[in-house]
Amino acid sequence: MNTDKNQKEFYDKLRKQLYDTSLWPSEYLYKFIVLTDSSGIQDVEDLFDNLGAVITTNASKNGKYTSISINVKMKNPDAVIEKYIEVTEKVEGIISL
Repeated sequence: MNTDKNQKEFYDKLRKQLYDTSLWPSEYLYKFIVLTDSSGIQDVEDLFDNLGAVITTNASKNGKYTSISINVKMKNPDAVIEKYIEVTEKVEGIISL
């Protein structure tokens, strides 16, 4: 229950920062980390399919993890947050940065 409260506070703070620092619609850079040998990379790519996103991946030095950077035009901070929530709910073991 405390985690839900912390998550809500985090997203409320992010929403305010996004409204204060950008004009919308705007480009937004998502960053995630997944295990390289999981289906996470493809799952994330699928969730951003048809959004015109530019997706780059970079394996860690030992190859265990892969970072995923996604640059995509979003219509407003609420859309940014909705996508974060969708990704973390649908991709097992993903870390949002």
